Amino acid sequence: MESCQAKDAYIGQLHTTLQSAVPSRVAGFIAEPIQGVNGIVQYPKGFLKEVQEIIRERGGLYISDEVQTGFGRLGSHYWGFQAHGVKPDIVTMAKGIGNGFPMGAVVTTPEIAASLSVAMTFNTFGGNPLACVIGSTVLEVIEADGLMANCETLGTHLLLELANLRDEFEIVGDVRGKGLMVGVEMVQDKASQKPLPAQKMNQIFEDCREMGLLLGIGGMYGQTFRMNPPMCISRQDIDFAVAVFRVALQRQTRGR
Repeated sequence: MESCQAKDAYIGQLHTTLQSAVPSRVAGFIAEPIQGVNGIVQYPKGFLKEVQEIIRERGGLYISDEVQTGFGRLGSHYWGFQAHGVKPDIVTMAKGIGNGFPMGAVVTTPEIAASLSVAMTFNTFGGNPLACVIGSTVLEVIEADGLMANCETLGTHLLLELANLRDEFEIVGDVRGKGLMVGVEMVQDKASQKPLPAQKMNQIFEDCREMGLLLGIGGMYGQTFRMNPPMCISRQDIDFAVAVFRVALQRQTRGR
């Protein structure tokens, strides 16, 4: 398998953490297949697969958090972990499973599920029949309406259109993502790659909001705009969003 310096560096950090900050055995490792709130950050190729092996050697479980990446949003795979060639012991999911209805779920192996019988577990709304009907219907609609394919097609279109803005504006440092999970990292300039100050990020955010475009903000320094639109979005919606974002960027670079 191909490797890269970033993956080797990240694995080195993991080994350091395991050696210095945790017991010889660990309970588990939980990660999103693509980091969402952290700014739509993708892992180097092979990273999660190697992490899984390391954690299991220490007796731990590998847990995939699919709250943002699941149900076909990434376009190429129904679950984010599938793109990494790993098989989690536990998968957590929410939000997309209910299409706005408050619902979450945990999927695990029969062996792990059986272990719950030896300890007391309690959930006020667990097994809610209304939630189960809604969740089942959402799954049917995702398949019937081809929403996973829509994510792949329109996600590619969105990434390409935003890449044009990256080439046009000095303050757009990076455009990244997969399917309809996209991040636009804002910088003071491409040479320094220093994060765009919060005041300017907030101004762009407010300008977009006033023109009808809602964005999320994430990243370690709050420097990344997060675009995770509804999976049923249309090409016209994408073009409108990009046009609004471009106007907001123009206002910022021209000093309003």
